[in-house]
Amino acid sequence: MPTTEPTTPWDRIRAHWSAPAWLRTSHVVTGLPISLLALVVIVGLTALSVLLVGTVVVPLVALLLLFRSVPLLTRLQRARFLAFLNVDIPPSPRCPRERNPLKRLLQEARTRSTWRQLAYHLLSPVINVIGFIMVIGVWAGSLIAVEFAVQGWILEEYTIIAVSALLAAVLLVAGPWVARGVTALDVIAAEALLGPSLSDRLVQRVETLQESRAEVVDAADAERRRLERDLHDGAQQRLVSLAMNLGMARAALTDVPDPARQAIVRAHEEAKQALKELRDLVRGLHPAVLNDQGLDAALSGIAARAPFPVRLRVDVPERASPTIEAIAFFVVSEALTNVSKHARASGAEVTVRRADGRLHLVIADDGRGGARLGGGTGLRGLAQRAGSVDGTLDVDSPPGGPTTIRVELPCE
Repeated sequence: MPTTEPTTPWDRIRAHWSAPAWLRTSHVVTGLPISLLALVVIVGLTALSVLLVGTVVVPLVALLLLFRSVPLLTRLQRARFLAFLNVDIPPSPRCPRERNPLKRLLQEARTRSTWRQLAYHLLSPVINVIGFIMVIGVWAGSLIAVEFAVQGWILEEYTIIAVSALLAAVLLVAGPWVARGVTALDVIAAEALLGPSLSDRLVQRVETLQESRAEVVDAADAERRRLERDLHDGAQQRLVSLAMNLGMARAALTDVPDPARQAIVRAHEEAKQALKELRDLVRGLHPAVLNDQGLDAALSGIAARAPFPVRLRVDVPERASPTIEAIAFFVVSEALTNVSKHARASGAEVTVRRADGRLHLVIADDGRGGARLGGGTGLRGLAQRAGSVDGTLDVDSPPGGPTTIRVELPCE
């Protein structure tokens, strides 16, 4: 809801003494016991682990309790900021907890956010003690000044009345400003030390982008599958029926005039050509054999249809995800298409193997070489397709050949 700027002196006075001013004061007052509690817990457990270091067990337990108490104290502080200042400090990302106490201790000790939170709990008592003295001192001073003014009025000491009233007015006006300054300093320290650091936010952002990218890639692959099914079950079947009917008409209608017969022949040939192009398109979108029989069978079909000999070796004992298999299929298909168009090769070799959780593809030909990622031969598109799943594509193609394309794709 938009706020309006105060326009009259009375509006300015009410804004100065509004509820946020009292909430800031409450934030400062409640911060003192919480910060002192945190200081006692941290110093006590640290001292216990240092003084009894010879017993081994007690220091480990003390340190484990220390690292376990830090997140609890942090949540208490975050709740205070949210309740009084409406400042929501997001938590730092945490790794999955280890069940082994010693491993858990080492995990907490290696986490940077733990030490940042610990630094805030050690700094917070300083901020809150000084802030408490300043804020409460201003409010108490204003009340004392009012009391002196009342006593001066009773004793008819007009100088005391004037000085006390002026001092009370100054302190009452300064009180909300002092509370605002102290809470602003506390918020800066809390957001810097209790919330996620810049590196944490970047990591979260990268993870979010990776998840979004994976969803987009999977959605695109699912859409290609849907188009393949629709074309295979719809348009392709109609073209098959049309070609069969035209073929039967071509064989049966032998006594029709020659122009009509030639028209039937041309229609039959065009229907067969359209059916072939549609089958190639469907196969290029997402071949059904890839889903049914896996990458070996799908790549065997590509190698058999190539206009030059292709030696294929596939060693994939365990299938990768459908998205990775689809990308591998399209990379090999497009690479062999580029070889037939540009390389002037007499043969090619395709090797696919799975090792160390990654799918390794090598496409080599004995052509004229000179292929580059930015050379307009479609290699850049293959690199982008591999990069969409955190894969890599390298090209080794000196002038005169041979050309070797190496691709690595994560299997998960």
